[in-house]
Amino acid sequence: MSPTDIARLQRYLQGLFANPSIDVRARPNKADSAEVFIGDEFIGVLFRDEDDPEDYHLNMSILGVDLEDVGGTA
Repeated sequence: MSPTDIARLQRYLQGLFANPSIDVRARPNKADSAEVFIGDEFIGVLFRDEDDPEDYHLNMSILGVDLEDVGGTA
């Protein structure tokens, strides 16, 4: 992703979630995607849609171990 794409996506995500700590960063050795962080916490990877280059996908994984501290059951 170009630096222009990264900056645009960062502004969008910061506005959408009202969170200026969201940081979109280029991935080392990967030109087709970018990493998304909130502060120092990695939250996911942004990919450009292969069929429509104006669209993007955010892939975010949530591990069971991460849910242990929030309580409740599935």
